[in-house]
Amino acid sequence: MKKALITGITGQDGSYLAELLLSKGYEVHGLIRRSSSFNTGRIDHIYVDPHDPNARLFLHYGDLTAAGQLSNLIFNIKPDEIYHLGAQSHVKVSFDMPEFTGDVTALGTTRLLEAIRRSGNSTKFYQASSSEMFGATPPPQDEKTPFYPRSPYAAAKVYAYWMTVNYREGYDIFACNGILFNHESPRRGETFVTRKITRAVARILAKKQDYLYLGNLDARRDWGFAPEYVECMWKMLQQDNPDDFVIGTGESHSVREFVEAVFDYADLDWEELVKIDPRYFRPTETEELLSNPARAKERLGWNADVTFSDLVKIMVDADMRAVGLEPIGEGDEILAKKFPDRWWGAD
Repeated sequence: MKKALITGITGQDGSYLAELLLSKGYEVHGLIRRSSSFNTGRIDHIYVDPHDPNARLFLHYGDLTAAGQLSNLIFNIKPDEIYHLGAQSHVKVSFDMPEFTGDVTALGTTRLLEAIRRSGNSTKFYQASSSEMFGATPPPQDEKTPFYPRSPYAAAKVYAYWMTVNYREGYDIFACNGILFNHESPRRGETFVTRKITRAVARILAKKQDYLYLGNLDARRDWGFAPEYVECMWKMLQQDNPDDFVIGTGESHSVREFVEAVFDYADLDWEELVKIDPRYFRPTETEELLSNPARAKERLGWNADVTFSDLVKIMVDADMRAVGLEPIGEGDEILAKKFPDRWWGAD
């Protein structure tokens, strides 16, 4: 039985990845931060009491700022694969907390790589790199595109990317960078713009919210469906040789287009219900991110199946259900049609 360690297991990607690995027969270990309140909502449906002899999911308290604890975990678990998804991952927040973002997002990666090196284990390592690293570099962006980060978060991810490359080349560690473009789902954090929009529409329909406040509507992003993207993470670590891959749909849409699609699906007039708030603008903006995922298609056999329109409908239906409304239903139909044997559970 293969063993995997996931940092950020309680996040969107971590929760889907845990389910994927469990479906493939792995023993899964997850790093979680101690909190006075429960923060495991995304994985509660797969959690099994560790006293159960059939349990294959185990959670460990720790933090990416604590090198000793990370080393102990890797020494004791001896994972075959590490998926490093944990980070301070909110771009806007990184401007408010640049030092913390660097410590967790950049140096946290170094701590893990150094722990692998010192362990002597033949552990494979996946680094969750980000399309935000491209920043102001003109689209489309692929594995050869120069980085031009436009936020503390993006700069920290660039550092983590190059440390991953350095440990791969310097110490012969099987280490891959997955440069994932924006990927969303009903499990996306509520402060990220896509989920903020779909959740607001559901709450407006439920008479629980009056308006939606947003910042830059002209920013363009390449948006895909998170469950499809975590499959790529796994595929990268199953290759014969480590490499770096850009993962995306190859299409970009503006925040305004996302707003229009969501409100149209719910039969609402967005221009009456959306207001612009300057506090949501960033000091430096990334205007457009657009992937060229040709390498992933060729070497991993991967292609995004969920379209932009599909994604909108899936997320709106889930948020309508979350506030107690009957979903419109097209999103549920898309999931049933495209993923009849889906490996993930309730959102």
